[in-house]
Amino acid sequence: MDQFSNGDIFAGEVIGTAILILFGAGVCAAVNLRFSKAQASGWIVIAFGWGFGVLAGAYTSLPLSGGHINPAVTVGLAADSGEWGKVPLYIGSQLLGAFIGAVLTWVAYYSQFGANADPETSQGTLGIFSTIPEVRNPAANLATETIATCALVLPILAFGATKALAETGTQVLIVSLLVVGIGLSLGGPTGYAINPARDLAPRIAHSLMPIPNKGTSDWGYAWVPVAGPILGALLAAGIYQLAF
Repeated sequence: MDQFSNGDIFAGEVIGTAILILFGAGVCAAVNLRFSKAQASGWIVIAFGWGFGVLAGAYTSLPLSGGHINPAVTVGLAADSGEWGKVPLYIGSQLLGAFIGAVLTWVAYYSQFGANADPETSQGTLGIFSTIPEVRNPAANLATETIATCALVLPILAFGATKALAETGTQVLIVSLLVVGIGLSLGGPTGYAINPARDLAPRIAHSLMPIPNKGTSDWGYAWVPVAGPILGALLAAGIYQLAF
């Protein structure tokens, strides 16, 4: 992390995370909102949409900031390397970028959000921006997010030890496919945040944006998709240091 300047980290993480959320929240809007050509396309489409969001966002920010676009990744890398000095800058930039991405999604689907406001057919919109557990059990939900994030960060740390992946630029592609796989395998219980910025900043945006009949922002659950990924990242770093 120390090889990147503060300005480049800020620009890279803001832009990359905004792209991630634009793709990710965008595919959720496409699948869930009325009068969308992709309505009811299903979970597989959502998982691939998020994977492509990681692909686009990480590749864009890679030369500027290393392409973290996720506080859990930043924390995992810092816990492994011991370089904590720029962690606040990374996380703050990621949160700002995620907020921007959420607002851009609302703008892109403005007409659909308006059509969704019909009082007779209106449905909550939080699931477009943030995660909602299918079965609300905070301990189980926390465990799911911890396990899923560990399954993300541990391979990322291992990929970093393979010089050929970094030199050829294929590491980002593999991580993107990994995100798709996590979504298909472990995304069912909670919607797989595996990224505190991906959930928290869009949740803040959802609470602030003038979306008609938007429903609750569910702040009582908001701590789970923040704490779980951080715990998962620290667990991954510990396993990596012990086993590799």
